[in-house]
Amino acid sequence: MRSKEQGLTYPLTLVVLILFLTLFSFRVEQLLTERKLSYETAVILQEEYYFHSSFKKIEKIMQLGGGIPAKGSFTYLKGSMSYLSHSPIGNVQKVTFTLKMHTGETVGGHGFFDTTSKKMIKWAEIN
Repeated sequence: MRSKEQGLTYPLTLVVLILFLTLFSFRVEQLLTERKLSYETAVILQEEYYFHSSFKKIEKIMQLGGGIPAKGSFTYLKGSMSYLSHSPIGNVQKVTFTLKMHTGETVGGHGFFDTTSKKMIKWAEIN
C-alpha cells in the first residue's frame, strides 16, 4: 500500500447513502401525511353525507306527516344519527342532531326547519 493514498470510495459511498436515506425518509413522510389526509377527508365527507341524508329524511317526515317526532334515530352503515326535536317557536322548529360514528367520533349540530314551507332554513354545527 502506498502511504499517500487518500481513499475516495468510502466517503463517496457514505455521502450517496446519506442522500438516499434522506430523500427516502422525506417521501415516506409525505406518503404517510397524504394517507392521513385522505382518511380524514373520507370521514368528513361521510359525516356530511349522513347529516344531509338525515335532513332530507326529516323534511320528508314533515311533508308526509306534518310534524317531527320528539326524538328518533337513523342507522347508517358506519354510524348512527339521533335527533331531538324541540317545540316550535312560531314557524321555526329546532332539531338537535348527534352523529356517533363507529370510529368513536361524535359530531353534533342544530337544524332549523320552517314548519310552513317544511324545509330546513338554517344549520349550525356544535363545536
